Amino acid sequence: MEVSHNMGFWALIGNASFLVQLVMAILLGMSIMSWWYIFRKMFSIRETLQQTDAFEAGFVENASLPVLYENEVKSRHRSASLGRIFVAGFREASKLRKIGRGTLSGTQLEGARRAMRAAYQREMDRLESKLSFLATVGSVSPYIGLFGTVWGIMNSFRGLANVGQATLASVAPGIAEALIATAMGLFAAIPAVVGFNHFVRNLERLSTRFDSFMEELSNRLQGEPDASEEA
Repeated sequence: MEVSHNMGFWALIGNASFLVQLVMAILLGMSIMSWWYIFRKMFSIRETLQQTDAFEAGFVENASLPVLYENEVKSRHRSASLGRIFVAGFREASKLRKIGRGTLSGTQLEGARRAMRAAYQREMDRLESKLSFLATVGSVSPYIGLFGTVWGIMNSFRGLANVGQATLASVAPGIAEALIATAMGLFAAIPAVVGFNHFVRNLERLSTRFDSFMEELSNRLQGEPDASEEA
């Protein structure tokens, strides 16, 4: 019964060597941080998807680009990622169209596309922020846990040198506390990997929608003479 008491989870952690405890603390910190970023990124991407749906619906229904531009500028603090891409492209196209006296040449249209591409890149950088941390946690945590496990098991076998007769009861606590490090490594890694893959898939879909919108907007900018009006 004494052995059973010493095999309790918290007792094993408390009796682990300092290095193994340090490994556990690092893994716990990484797990907490990854969960924090997972929830933040989940709400951020969900909001972006909803805003993108709303803006696409408004873009299709609104026949006047200058009116849509004015609405987006007025609500820039609530503007969607797609709205900011639209504002960047329309503003640049308006400037270039004035220079060309109402016409928009292929070179000038390319300038508007570059402005949209720059805004697109800023939005993708913002949406992809912290994903590298999740990828790092997912790939590194199991190895950090394995390091703690190897060190703990090594200490356990080293301790057997001072014992006259080796029994399962004498070696089991040391091995068990070492294996907790591996379990904590997997506990930190699995949610980070699942979250990373989920977010990457969502961002790929958003990226495709952004690309399609930029092509559609380019066609409308080239064909609409009223795009030169200032909002």
